[in-house]
Amino acid sequence: MRLHHMQVSMPPGGEEQARAFYARALGMVEVEKPPELARRGGCWFRSYRGDQVTAEIHVSVEEPFVPARKAHPALELDSISELESLGQRVAAAGFDVSWDERHTFDGYERFHCRDGFGNRVEILTAAN
Repeated sequence: MRLHHMQVSMPPGGEEQARAFYARALGMVEVEKPPELARRGGCWFRSYRGDQVTAEIHVSVEEPFVPARKAHPALELDSISELESLGQRVAAAGFDVSWDERHTFDGYERFHCRDGFGNRVEILTAAN
């Protein structure tokens, strides 16, 4: 068994805000939704290592919208320098980034951030 994707919610019309966070700030690649699902709105994003998909997040319209304050996707990076660089990039793009729990998960370093809708996202890497 393996995880195919993680879904988070957004309010109607939030596609550009989703792109600002998931594509531009996190560096994921937007992929086309199947035509039947595209009519519902939302966006899909993937990250790759070579030609292998390493993560996929579906940002879907939900009414009424309530951000996920605790539940979250956790995306793993390869190094502490990559973690720090991404944290800086996300913050520079204007999104909330917290390093408060950086050393609270044994064996990992991490930060938490919020997408433009207030959904929590964790970014982590193995501690050296």
